[in-house]
Amino acid sequence: MIVPFLDLQAHHAPLKEDILAAIGDVLDSGIFAGGPCVGKFEQEFATYCETEHALGVKSGTDALWLTMLALGIGPGDEVITVPMSFIATAEAISLTGARPVFVDVDPETYTLDPSALEGALTPRTKAIIPVHLFGQAADMGPILAFAEAHRLYVIEDAAQAHGATYQGKKAGSLGHAGCFSFYPAKNLGAIGEGGAITTDDAELVHKISALRDHGQTRKNSHSLLGWNSRMDGIQAAVLSLKLKQLDLDNAKRRHHAAQYDKAFTQVPAVIAPVNKRGDGHVYHIYAIQTPNRDGLIEFFNCRGIGYGLHYPKPIHLQEAYQHLGYKRGSLPVSEYCADHLISLPMFAGIRREQIHHVTETVADLVESRLIA
Repeated sequence: MIVPFLDLQAHHAPLKEDILAAIGDVLDSGIFAGGPCVGKFEQEFATYCETEHALGVKSGTDALWLTMLALGIGPGDEVITVPMSFIATAEAISLTGARPVFVDVDPETYTLDPSALEGALTPRTKAIIPVHLFGQAADMGPILAFAEAHRLYVIEDAAQAHGATYQGKKAGSLGHAGCFSFYPAKNLGAIGEGGAITTDDAELVHKISALRDHGQTRKNSHSLLGWNSRMDGIQAAVLSLKLKQLDLDNAKRRHHAAQYDKAFTQVPAVIAPVNKRGDGHVYHIYAIQTPNRDGLIEFFNCRGIGYGLHYPKPIHLQEAYQHLGYKRGSLPVSEYCADHLISLPMFAGIRREQIHHVTETVADLVESRLIA
């Protein structure tokens, strides 16, 4: 049996006619960069995230970068974040001219450990970027309290957390701003690139609106140096369509995760994800810990099972960040995760028998005594 890590074709098949119709509407309008489709999606996404505003941009990376620029973060500043993330989180900090300062993650949730913040604080610290990793919100209560005590901005990296909640509040509504990616593999994915910023801050919206459109406050009036980061009208139209089924798809992911969880209670050598937020987890990724990841990969390859590694080298050990001076052992929890986590197939349309094939393969590896 073949079990892909992700099956976007199956996801899009029932929506194909509606997607083509939405694309056709944009073609008929002749407005492709920004425009009414983008405005419509922005309103819908703001409502969904329970924020006053949402701004569509070209990518999740641009969302982080433009938000920091609008908040005045730049050379000489420091931004605290985690190395257990895609490099875009740190990359956006670096592109402002600021310095990323890494802290370790909680060993159960893999999100920012609030107890590490005090040790990372300096007079140059301007913001914290907690990453809502794998679909689970970071522990925002103590993070926000620390930020308020030290007058720091909190920018949520919610690229993997569309629809996730923390104490009943939506990801993207908790900090000064939330930054989302609509890369096709996300829980809410476009058919190309896309991103969004959510916030209640009208002044921030005004600044980002100019920054994403070459610094224009109105046509041919450039109040500052900006960039071309307007959202594509076709992506916005498709996202509006797919947003309608996001909650249903997230519920399916939770159901699939519960099937995995139940199976792995019989496999003590496997550590399944810990869900500390009740129904708030949206399982963008279902990552398990195993002491013999290489052996499991070999089994998966033999049995037609897809997998992912998130992330096999943490950001602080990447060559691009060697100048910061971090060494192996600097952030041991993140490094342990990098060596032991493997992401199992997880998408809304995965079938029960496919999950069973995955869990049976893991159990067979245990029975063969390749992991114990």
